[in-house]
Amino acid sequence: MIDGIDFLQLLWFLLIGLLFMIFYFTEGFDYGVGMATKFLARNDQEKHLMMETIGPHWDGNEVWLITAGGAMFASFSDWYASLFSGYYILLFFTLFALIIRGVSFEFSAHAETEHGFRIWTSALFWGSLLAPFFLTMMFGSLIQGVPIDAQGNMSLSVWNIVNPLSVVAGVAGVLLCLIHGINFLRLRIDDPELSERAASLNEKLYLVAYLGEVVFALLVFFQTDFFKLRPISSTIITLIIVVLTAWSDISLIKNKQVAAFVTSGLTLVGVVGLLFNGLFPRVLIATDSAHSLLIKTAANSKLTLEVMTIVALILLPIALVYIIWSYVVFRRRIKVNQNA
Repeated sequence: MIDGIDFLQLLWFLLIGLLFMIFYFTEGFDYGVGMATKFLARNDQEKHLMMETIGPHWDGNEVWLITAGGAMFASFSDWYASLFSGYYILLFFTLFALIIRGVSFEFSAHAETEHGFRIWTSALFWGSLLAPFFLTMMFGSLIQGVPIDAQGNMSLSVWNIVNPLSVVAGVAGVLLCLIHGINFLRLRIDDPELSERAASLNEKLYLVAYLGEVVFALLVFFQTDFFKLRPISSTIITLIIVVLTAWSDISLIKNKQVAAFVTSGLTLVGVVGLLFNGLFPRVLIATDSAHSLLIKTAANSKLTLEVMTIVALILLPIALVYIIWSYVVFRRRIKVNQNA
Protein backbone atom coordinates (compact mmCIF):
# COMPACT_ATOMS: atom_id res chain seq x y z
CA MET A 1 0.00 0.00 0.00
CA ILE A 2 1.07 3.59 -0.75
CA ASP A 3 -0.62 6.30 1.34
CA GLY A 4 -3.37 3.80 2.18
CA ILE A 5 -4.05 3.12 -1.53
CA ASP A 6 -4.41 -0.52 -2.47
CA PHE A 7 -3.06 -2.06 -5.67
CA LEU A 8 -6.22 -1.90 -7.78
CA GLN A 9 -6.93 1.70 -6.82
CA LEU A 10 -3.39 2.69 -7.80
CA LEU A 11 -3.60 0.62 -10.98
CA TRP A 12 -6.73 2.41 -12.17
CA PHE A 13 -5.37 5.86 -11.33
CA LEU A 14 -2.28 5.03 -13.39
CA LEU A 15 -4.36 3.49 -16.17
CA ILE A 16 -6.52 6.62 -16.48
CA GLY A 17 -3.32 8.66 -16.67
CA LEU A 18 -2.01 6.28 -19.36
CA LEU A 19 -5.23 6.63 -21.38
CA PHE A 20 -4.92 10.42 -21.33
CA MET A 21 -1.27 10.05 -22.41
CA ILE A 22 -2.23 7.86 -25.36
CA PHE A 23 -5.01 10.28 -26.25
CA TYR A 24 -2.71 13.30 -26.31
CA PHE A 25 -0.03 11.41 -28.29
CA THR A 26 -2.43 10.14 -30.95
CA GLU A 27 -5.16 12.76 -31.10
CA GLY A 28 -2.56 15.46 -30.51
CA PHE A 29 -1.15 15.11 -34.01
CA ASP A 30 -4.70 14.96 -35.43
CA TYR A 31 -5.42 18.32 -33.84
CA GLY A 32 -2.10 19.63 -35.11
CA VAL A 33 -2.83 18.59 -38.69
CA GLY A 34 -6.27 20.19 -38.47
CA MET A 35 -4.70 23.46 -37.35
CA ALA A 36 -1.97 23.20 -40.00
CA THR A 37 -4.60 23.34 -42.75
CA LYS A 38 -4.93 27.04 -41.90
CA PHE A 39 -1.30 27.86 -41.11
CA LEU A 40 0.47 25.76 -43.74
CA ALA A 41 -1.78 24.96 -46.72
CA ARG A 42 -1.65 27.41 -49.61
CA ASN A 43 -4.54 25.99 -51.61
CA ASP A 44 -7.43 23.53 -51.42
CA GLN A 45 -5.34 20.70 -52.86
CA GLU A 46 -2.90 20.93 -49.98
CA LYS A 47 -5.79 21.01 -47.49
CA HIS A 48 -7.14 17.82 -49.08
CA LEU A 49 -3.69 16.27 -48.79
CA MET A 50 -3.39 17.12 -45.11
CA MET A 51 -6.86 15.84 -44.30
CA GLU A 52 -6.08 12.56 -46.05
CA THR A 53 -3.12 11.96 -43.72
CA ILE A 54 -5.41 11.75 -40.68
CA GLY A 55 -8.59 10.54 -42.40
CA PRO A 56 -8.14 6.87 -41.43
CA HIS A 57 -7.14 7.63 -37.84
CA TRP A 58 -8.81 10.66 -36.27
CA ASP A 59 -12.03 8.97 -35.11
CA GLY A 60 -10.16 6.00 -33.64
CA ASN A 61 -7.81 8.33 -31.79
CA GLU A 62 -10.73 10.15 -30.16
CA VAL A 63 -11.82 6.84 -28.63
CA TRP A 64 -8.98 7.16 -26.12
CA LEU A 65 -10.63 10.25 -24.62
CA ILE A 66 -13.96 8.42 -24.37
CA THR A 67 -12.18 5.43 -22.84
CA ALA A 68 -10.45 7.65 -20.26
CA GLY A 69 -13.79 9.19 -19.30
CA GLY A 70 -15.44 5.76 -19.15
CA ALA A 71 -12.63 4.37 -17.01
CA MET A 72 -12.97 7.34 -14.67
CA PHE A 73 -16.72 6.73 -14.37
CA ALA A 74 -16.30 3.00 -13.74
CA SER A 75 -13.40 3.16 -11.28
CA PHE A 76 -13.69 6.60 -9.61
CA SER A 77 -17.32 7.64 -9.93
CA ASP A 78 -16.97 10.40 -7.31
CA TRP A 79 -14.09 11.88 -9.31
CA TYR A 80 -16.14 11.64 -12.51
CA ALA A 81 -19.23 13.22 -10.92
CA SER A 82 -17.37 16.16 -9.37
CA LEU A 83 -15.21 16.83 -12.42
CA PHE A 84 -17.97 16.64 -15.03
CA SER A 85 -20.44 18.69 -13.00
CA GLY A 86 -17.92 21.34 -11.97
CA TYR A 87 -16.46 21.78 -15.44
CA TYR A 88 -19.73 21.18 -17.29
CA ILE A 89 -19.56 24.35 -19.41
CA LEU A 90 -15.91 23.89 -20.36
CA LEU A 91 -16.53 20.25 -21.27
CA PHE A 92 -19.61 21.28 -23.26
CA PHE A 93 -17.43 23.67 -25.29
CA THR A 94 -14.91 20.86 -25.79
CA LEU A 95 -17.66 18.53 -27.00
CA PHE A 96 -18.99 21.19 -29.37
CA ALA A 97 -15.49 21.65 -30.83
CA LEU A 98 -15.18 17.88 -31.30
CA ILE A 99 -18.57 17.73 -33.03
CA ILE A 100 -17.88 20.48 -35.57
CA ARG A 101 -14.46 18.97 -36.17
CA GLY A 102 -15.88 15.50 -36.69
CA VAL A 103 -18.57 16.50 -39.19
CA SER A 104 -16.10 18.68 -41.10
CA PHE A 105 -14.38 15.62 -42.57
CA GLU A 106 -17.57 14.24 -44.12
CA PHE A 107 -19.11 17.57 -45.15
CA SER A 108 -15.91 18.92 -46.72
CA ALA A 109 -15.54 15.70 -48.72
CA HIS A 110 -19.06 16.19 -50.17
CA ALA A 111 -18.90 19.98 -50.58
CA GLU A 112 -20.16 20.94 -54.03
CA THR A 113 -18.48 24.37 -54.14
CA GLU A 114 -15.11 25.79 -53.17
CA HIS A 115 -16.90 28.08 -50.73
CA GLY A 116 -18.57 25.11 -49.03
CA PHE A 117 -15.27 23.25 -48.82
CA ARG A 118 -13.59 26.24 -47.19
CA ILE A 119 -16.39 26.61 -44.65
CA TRP A 120 -15.90 23.03 -43.48
CA THR A 121 -12.12 23.18 -43.49
CA SER A 122 -12.49 26.27 -41.30
CA ALA A 123 -14.68 24.16 -39.00
CA LEU A 124 -11.89 21.58 -38.95
CA PHE A 125 -9.37 24.25 -38.00
CA TRP A 126 -11.45 25.77 -35.20
CA GLY A 127 -12.51 22.39 -33.83
CA SER A 128 -8.88 21.21 -33.85
CA LEU A 129 -7.75 24.36 -32.05
CA LEU A 130 -10.50 24.74 -29.49
CA ALA A 131 -10.77 21.09 -28.37
CA PRO A 132 -7.19 20.82 -27.01
CA PHE A 133 -7.35 24.40 -25.72
CA PHE A 134 -10.46 23.83 -23.60
CA LEU A 135 -9.42 20.36 -22.45
CA THR A 136 -5.91 21.38 -21.41
CA MET A 137 -7.30 24.58 -19.89
CA MET A 138 -9.44 22.39 -17.63
CA PHE A 139 -6.38 20.49 -16.42
CA GLY A 140 -4.55 23.77 -15.82
CA SER A 141 -7.48 24.99 -13.75
CA LEU A 142 -8.07 21.95 -11.58
CA ILE A 143 -4.44 21.42 -10.50
CA GLN A 144 -4.44 24.78 -8.69
CA GLY A 145 -7.11 23.71 -6.22
CA VAL A 146 -10.80 24.47 -6.63
CA PRO A 147 -13.70 25.11 -4.22
CA ILE A 148 -15.09 21.68 -3.25
CA ASP A 149 -17.41 21.05 -0.29
CA ALA A 150 -17.51 17.99 1.95
CA GLN A 151 -19.95 16.26 -0.44
CA GLY A 152 -17.62 16.71 -3.42
CA ASN A 153 -19.66 19.50 -5.03
CA MET A 154 -17.72 22.17 -6.90
CA SER A 155 -18.68 25.84 -6.92
CA LEU A 156 -16.39 27.33 -9.54
CA SER A 157 -16.16 31.01 -10.35
CA VAL A 158 -15.06 32.33 -13.72
CA TRP A 159 -11.62 33.04 -12.25
CA ASN A 160 -11.24 29.43 -11.08
CA ILE A 161 -11.49 28.43 -14.74
CA VAL A 162 -9.95 31.42 -16.52
CA ASN A 163 -6.65 32.41 -14.93
CA PRO A 164 -3.01 32.74 -15.99
CA LEU A 165 -2.09 29.08 -15.43
CA SER A 166 -5.19 27.62 -17.11
CA VAL A 167 -4.87 29.93 -20.13
CA VAL A 168 -1.14 29.27 -20.50
CA ALA A 169 -1.83 25.52 -20.19
CA GLY A 170 -4.47 25.74 -22.91
CA VAL A 171 -2.19 27.68 -25.24
CA ALA A 172 0.69 25.28 -24.52
CA GLY A 173 -1.54 22.31 -25.33
CA VAL A 174 -2.50 23.89 -28.66
CA LEU A 175 1.11 24.76 -29.50
CA LEU A 176 2.49 21.30 -28.67
CA CYS A 177 -0.30 19.65 -30.67
CA LEU A 178 0.47 21.88 -33.66
CA ILE A 179 4.17 20.99 -33.51
CA HIS A 180 3.31 17.30 -33.16
CA GLY A 181 0.87 17.47 -36.07
CA ILE A 182 3.38 19.14 -38.38
CA ASN A 183 5.94 16.44 -37.52
CA PHE A 184 3.31 13.84 -38.42
CA LEU A 185 2.58 15.59 -41.72
CA ARG A 186 6.24 15.41 -42.70
CA LEU A 187 6.12 11.65 -42.10
CA ARG A 188 3.01 11.13 -44.23
CA ILE A 189 3.28 13.48 -47.22
CA ASP A 190 5.30 12.96 -50.39
CA ASP A 191 5.68 16.62 -51.32
CA PRO A 192 9.20 18.04 -50.77
CA GLU A 193 8.13 21.67 -51.06
CA LEU A 194 5.28 21.34 -48.57
CA SER A 195 7.50 19.30 -46.25
CA GLU A 196 10.14 22.05 -46.33
CA ARG A 197 7.55 24.68 -45.49
CA ALA A 198 6.32 22.53 -42.63
CA ALA A 199 9.86 22.19 -41.25
CA SER A 200 10.41 25.95 -41.51
CA LEU A 201 7.20 26.67 -39.59
CA ASN A 202 8.06 24.15 -36.89
CA GLU A 203 11.51 25.67 -36.37
CA LYS A 204 9.78 28.92 -35.39
CA LEU A 205 7.19 27.11 -33.24
CA TYR A 206 9.88 25.33 -31.22
CA LEU A 207 11.30 28.71 -30.17
CA VAL A 208 7.87 29.70 -28.88
CA ALA A 209 7.51 26.29 -27.20
CA TYR A 210 10.70 26.79 -25.15
CA LEU A 211 9.39 30.10 -23.83
CA GLY A 212 5.96 28.62 -23.19
CA GLU A 213 7.39 25.70 -21.24
CA VAL A 214 9.39 28.04 -19.00
CA VAL A 215 6.31 30.17 -18.29
CA PHE A 216 4.19 27.06 -17.69
CA ALA A 217 6.78 25.56 -15.31
CA LEU A 218 7.02 28.82 -13.33
CA LEU A 219 3.24 29.06 -13.03
CA VAL A 220 3.01 25.43 -11.89
CA PHE A 221 5.75 26.13 -9.34
CA PHE A 222 4.01 29.18 -7.87
CA GLN A 223 0.32 28.34 -8.42
CA THR A 224 0.27 24.66 -7.38
CA ASP A 225 1.72 22.54 -4.60
CA PHE A 226 3.41 20.11 -7.03
CA PHE A 227 6.98 21.20 -6.29
CA LYS A 228 6.27 21.47 -2.58
CA LEU A 229 4.79 17.98 -2.16
CA ARG A 230 6.82 16.20 -4.86
CA PRO A 231 9.89 18.34 -5.51
CA ILE A 232 12.16 15.63 -6.94
CA SER A 233 9.73 13.90 -9.29
CA SER A 234 8.14 17.19 -10.43
CA THR A 235 11.58 18.64 -11.23
CA ILE A 236 12.70 15.52 -13.08
CA ILE A 237 9.53 15.34 -15.20
CA THR A 238 9.75 19.06 -16.01
CA LEU A 239 13.37 18.63 -17.16
CA ILE A 240 12.38 15.59 -19.23
CA ILE A 241 9.70 17.68 -20.99
CA VAL A 242 12.30 20.32 -21.91
CA VAL A 243 14.83 17.70 -23.03
CA LEU A 244 12.23 15.97 -25.22
CA THR A 245 11.32 19.30 -26.83
CA ALA A 246 14.99 20.01 -27.55
CA TRP A 247 15.49 16.47 -28.88
CA SER A 248 12.51 16.89 -31.20
CA ASP A 249 13.83 20.28 -32.36
CA ILE A 250 17.30 18.87 -33.09
CA SER A 251 15.75 15.89 -34.90
CA LEU A 252 13.78 18.31 -37.07
CA ILE A 253 16.95 20.23 -37.95
CA LYS A 254 18.73 16.95 -38.81
CA ASN A 255 15.67 15.80 -40.82
CA LYS A 256 15.16 12.75 -38.61
CA GLN A 257 11.41 12.72 -39.11
CA VAL A 258 10.51 9.66 -37.03
CA ALA A 259 12.54 10.88 -34.04
CA ALA A 260 11.03 14.38 -34.30
CA PHE A 261 7.51 12.94 -34.34
CA VAL A 262 8.02 10.48 -31.49
CA THR A 263 9.70 13.00 -29.20
CA SER A 264 7.12 15.73 -29.85
CA GLY A 265 4.44 13.21 -28.90
CA LEU A 266 6.36 12.19 -25.79
CA THR A 267 6.52 15.86 -24.80
CA LEU A 268 2.71 15.84 -24.58
CA VAL A 269 2.90 12.57 -22.65
CA GLY A 270 5.34 14.20 -20.24
CA VAL A 271 2.96 17.09 -19.56
CA VAL A 272 0.18 14.63 -18.67
CA GLY A 273 2.66 12.73 -16.50
CA LEU A 274 3.55 15.94 -14.64
CA LEU A 275 -0.12 16.63 -13.93
CA PHE A 276 -0.92 13.13 -12.67
CA ASN A 277 2.30 13.00 -10.63
CA GLY A 278 1.29 16.24 -8.91
CA LEU A 279 -2.27 15.09 -8.31
CA PHE A 280 -1.23 11.89 -6.49
CA PRO A 281 -2.54 10.75 -4.01
CA ARG A 282 -5.51 12.98 -4.87
CA VAL A 283 -7.78 12.98 -7.87
CA LEU A 284 -9.14 16.49 -7.26
CA ILE A 285 -7.43 19.21 -5.24
CA ALA A 286 -9.67 21.35 -3.06
CA THR A 287 -8.78 24.83 -1.83
CA ASP A 288 -9.63 23.40 1.59
CA SER A 289 -7.31 20.38 1.67
CA ALA A 290 -9.71 18.54 4.01
CA HIS A 291 -12.17 18.31 1.10
CA SER A 292 -9.75 17.08 -1.57
CA LEU A 293 -10.88 13.87 -3.28
CA LEU A 294 -8.35 11.14 -2.60
CA ILE A 295 -7.69 8.04 -4.65
CA LYS A 296 -8.41 5.79 -1.68
CA THR A 297 -11.78 7.39 -0.88
CA ALA A 298 -12.97 8.23 -4.43
CA ALA A 299 -12.36 4.73 -5.80
CA ASN A 300 -15.28 2.38 -6.38
CA SER A 301 -15.62 -0.97 -4.63
CA LYS A 302 -12.96 -3.64 -4.86
CA LEU A 303 -15.31 -5.92 -6.80
CA THR A 304 -15.98 -3.20 -9.37
CA LEU A 305 -12.26 -2.61 -9.83
CA GLU A 306 -11.60 -6.34 -10.15
CA VAL A 307 -14.25 -6.69 -12.87
CA MET A 308 -12.95 -3.60 -14.67
CA THR A 309 -9.41 -4.97 -14.55
CA ILE A 310 -10.50 -8.21 -16.22
CA VAL A 311 -12.39 -6.25 -18.90
CA ALA A 312 -9.37 -4.00 -19.50
CA LEU A 313 -7.00 -6.96 -19.79
CA ILE A 314 -9.22 -8.40 -22.53
CA LEU A 315 -10.25 -5.29 -24.48
CA LEU A 316 -7.22 -3.00 -24.22
CA PRO A 317 -4.81 -5.31 -26.10
CA ILE A 318 -7.45 -5.82 -28.83
CA ALA A 319 -7.85 -2.06 -29.24
CA LEU A 320 -4.08 -1.57 -29.36
CA VAL A 321 -3.61 -4.30 -31.98
CA TYR A 322 -6.37 -2.83 -34.16
CA ILE A 323 -5.00 0.71 -33.97
CA ILE A 324 -1.41 -0.38 -34.64
CA TRP A 325 -2.63 -2.42 -37.61
CA SER A 326 -4.48 0.60 -39.03
CA TYR A 327 -1.25 2.60 -38.97
CA VAL A 328 0.58 -0.24 -40.69
CA VAL A 329 -2.05 -0.44 -43.44
CA PHE A 330 -2.01 3.33 -44.06
CA ARG A 331 1.74 3.81 -43.65
CA ARG A 332 2.62 4.91 -47.20
CA ARG A 333 3.18 8.56 -47.97
CA ILE A 334 0.47 10.52 -49.75
CA LYS A 335 0.84 12.76 -52.79
CA VAL A 336 -1.44 15.49 -54.09
CA ASN A 337 -4.38 13.99 -56.02
CA GLN A 338 -3.55 10.55 -54.66
CA ASN A 339 -6.22 8.66 -52.71
CA ALA A 340 -5.36 7.66 -49.15
